[in-house]
Amino acid sequence: MASKKVTVTIPEDLLEEIRAEAAERGLSAYVAEALRFKRDRDRLRELVDWLREEHGPVTDDEHAEALEALADLDAEHERRHAAKRKAGEAA
Repeated sequence: MASKKVTVTIPEDLLEEIRAEAAERGLSAYVAEALRFKRDRDRLRELVDWLREEHGPVTDDEHAEALEALADLDAEHERRHAAKRKAGEAA
């Protein structure tokens, strides 16, 4: 993938934190990943706005149901990771 060098201004304290976090990946990879994440969130927010315009706001019941589904997904994710860790320890 082609890359282009750009200049950005970042507060010093934030840059120090990012450099510490990005050590192995490198600052450029870290920043590119963060920008992709931000772009994706912006697109999701745009989709949410479109869906609200078309279908109306999410009800309290729908919100509660979604949170319950997310909790179930989190529990399954943790279960799978625990099983993988346990299998790795047994090897």
